[in-house]
Amino acid sequence: MGAAARAAAVLWYEDTPMPVSFKEILDAFDFVCMGGGEHQAFLCRQSGKIHWHSELSELDEPEGELPDDIEDDENYLAIPDKRELDLGKPLALDFACQFLPGDFDEVRGMFGRSGAYASFKHLLARKRALEQWYDFERKATERALREWCELNSIELAE
Repeated sequence: MGAAARAAAVLWYEDTPMPVSFKEILDAFDFVCMGGGEHQAFLCRQSGKIHWHSELSELDEPEGELPDDIEDDENYLAIPDKRELDLGKPLALDFACQFLPGDFDEVRGMFGRSGAYASFKHLLARKRALEQWYDFERKATERALREWCELNSIELAE
């Protein structure tokens, strides 16, 4: 291979983002969601590395700090939370509509008050639909995250 071809291959390689493990994205998503707005995760578009940050504890990067350019949207992408992917109230209402149509009005009413998810899960337990909900939620989450990856041109490595 000539020098020009080698140089072109190196430039192509450096500009080609690394594939990212879908499991790592899912883990980062779970981390962001369980933090109540206090946890963040950022995907480096080039290396595929996920950087973790928490306002609540010492769960940050092993080195202790995020990269200085973490706010650069061209290099880093913030991992979304449930609300950003419409996986909160809209998903619960979709589930109720499909699987608990007789309880839909009650579920809709729950989400107009505080403690909605606790009430919703109590209803699901009474109706013996909790496992069905978890399966429904897991599938919707995976589908939404895959769509998010596609929209953001993230190549996934399964």
